[in-house]
Amino acid sequence: MDRPLVLRGGTVVDAVGRRRADVLVRDGRIAAVGPDLARAGAEAGADVVDASGSYVVPGGIDVHTHLALPVGAVTSADDFESGTVAAACGGTTCVVDFAGAGREPWEEALATWHGRARGRAVVDYGFHLTITELPERLDDAVRRFERFVEEGVTSVKLYMAYPDRLMVDDETLGRALAASRLTGVRVCVHAEDGTTVEALAAAALAAGRTGPEAVPSVRPPSVEASAVRRVGELALAQGAWLYVVHLSSAAGLEAVRAARARGADIHAETCPHYLHLDQSHLEAGEQDFVCAPPLREAADRAALWQALGAGDVEVVGTDHCPFTTADRRRGTAGGAWADFRQIPGGLSGVETRLSLVYQGVLDGRLTLEQWVEVTSGAPARLFGLDHVKGAVQPGLDADLVVFDPSATRRLDAVRLHSRCDHSAYEGLQVAGWPALTLSRGRVVARDGEPADVEPGRGHYVRRAPLRR
Repeated sequence: MDRPLVLRGGTVVDAVGRRRADVLVRDGRIAAVGPDLARAGAEAGADVVDASGSYVVPGGIDVHTHLALPVGAVTSADDFESGTVAAACGGTTCVVDFAGAGREPWEEALATWHGRARGRAVVDYGFHLTITELPERLDDAVRRFERFVEEGVTSVKLYMAYPDRLMVDDETLGRALAASRLTGVRVCVHAEDGTTVEALAAAALAAGRTGPEAVPSVRPPSVEASAVRRVGELALAQGAWLYVVHLSSAAGLEAVRAARARGADIHAETCPHYLHLDQSHLEAGEQDFVCAPPLREAADRAALWQALGAGDVEVVGTDHCPFTTADRRRGTAGGAWADFRQIPGGLSGVETRLSLVYQGVLDGRLTLEQWVEVTSGAPARLFGLDHVKGAVQPGLDADLVVFDPSATRRLDAVRLHSRCDHSAYEGLQVAGWPALTLSRGRVVARDGEPADVEPGRGHYVRRAPLRR
């Protein structure tokens, strides 16, 4: 059993607000939050950490990762060990990964992902399930979703893109939303109009545009916006909860707002790369910046920052799915990619998310409370984790970060802990970095470096269904 610990003299920040307080940790949970707990803790034999000058915040929760994900001939660079070590070093103490790589049965997908995580994860984790089909009878679809809940999986992801392997039709989407309403299983969507993307891709290839520079025109903001409008109408018709992953554009954002104004219960997530990077990298033909949706323009970045501050976008996840440079060059078919369709897409982000979003606080775009909300509080609340994580409150898991606002760090690959050999933010220096990361009371990272990490100590977290 780990010794009791007191975080002394920091500024505690969560949904309650900000306040100067000590935090007492005992048996892996937050035992008390209040003034002058260090004296009582020291008398009980607790270790004391001086957190003065720092923020004490709930550990980050990244609800969008793809660890050890096979994509054709290649696999994402981080497995559950390296990915969760990187997460801990950057202040994230729980990840929710997408189980399922295609059209395998859901039982097989879940068993495979449990096998990949068990004995390797350093911090806690949960799973969404990627689904590409549902029984045609609603009663049978409901029973399947009830099985998911029994397994502690209370969210699914459906794709509106990639017709060759992942895309579902509107009937399946509608049935999933209806089953969601009856079971509390949350429906998440990858919102791009796959049919239009395929037509644009064919036109690009016919014109001889085969490299990464073609990706923005093949997957323009209009395909995101049209997909959001379509699925928003389906959610409204079913009276169901809906979550749009990795929102990337001002056009997509306006579609979310319009659906919400019509009464849809719609929620949205964006990613750090859509807040900090732009499509100039793709225009330069840099394959290592390929992702879907693609990087956008400065106006889209500004719109997404504004939406975070306004609460219209509630979560920043990472879509952490990096590939090494060699695997990018190999392509999903192996050998070498022939055109942009075979470049494995995805960027690294699980370690840099908290600090990259914190730059919005420094720029005046977010308050401290909003920073904590979009990186921990809202992910916990929206995805059935708030009974154990997401706030600095007695009784919750002691997933805590002592965040030093005076620390600086260059986001170079050699200083980060992903197994990816490059960083999309190479050369960028950020202000603010975790001085200490606790996972259920144990220090797992110190000053951005692994501390008492123990592969396999990360627990699978059974998440709660949606409460109406």
